[in-house]
Amino acid sequence: MPHHSSDLLSQVDQPLQVMCDVDCGKEFILCEYNRDADSYRSPWSNKYHPPLEDGSLPSLELRNLEIEANDIFAIYRDQYYEGGISSVYVWEDDNDGFVACFLIKKDGSKTGQGRRGYLEEGAWDAIHVIEVGPEDENTNYRLTSTVMLTLTTDNESSGTFSLSGSIRRQMNMRLSVADGHLSNMGRMIEEMESKLRNSLDQVYFGKTREMVCTLRPPSEVVQMRMPES
Repeated sequence: MPHHSSDLLSQVDQPLQVMCDVDCGKEFILCEYNRDADSYRSPWSNKYHPPLEDGSLPSLELRNLEIEANDIFAIYRDQYYEGGISSVYVWEDDNDGFVACFLIKKDGSKTGQGRRGYLEEGAWDAIHVIEVGPEDENTNYRLTSTVMLTLTTDNESSGTFSLSGSIRRQMNMRLSVADGHLSNMGRMIEEMESKLRNSLDQVYFGKTREMVCTLRPPSEVVQMRMPES
């Protein structure tokens, strides 16, 4: 039912895809927030790929904010993720405020662009959407974050092992705009990502490690449990 595809894509988070901006030779992330029809807007050139004559564009003020956010978020991505691809998109909403979407895609596989390619295959997709209320001395910020994690290992000691899952959290804060919107949004994303990483470590890796060690205890533990003959 292709006529339902737009409604479905706007409600369900998908693994992030990447396209190259041919005008500047830089990659950018594709998502619902930079899509118009079947084209995607690049945050670098502000052009749609494939070309779209009447595609929606942010206002000049928000476009300047978007350019600055992409430059700053690229530094954040490089420091925290040691590589990967990031994109930031900003657009107006219906409440005299604006919405910003911060995206990170990190390929951790051996053939990926990461600096620590330990995995046979693996990807980290992070989507942070921040709704910013009308500008005042203090402004409401509503952050919705989703992280999708997939990984596959294949080595002699453990064999082939796959793990995947996603986690979503929300955060609401009312902050002063004296330090600027980017400072407030960056602080919220940094705090949220720390919480999400801890949750993934405790839920996915912690529980998996507990189950694997229970089902297949190390050989030295088995030998200690065996009665002497």
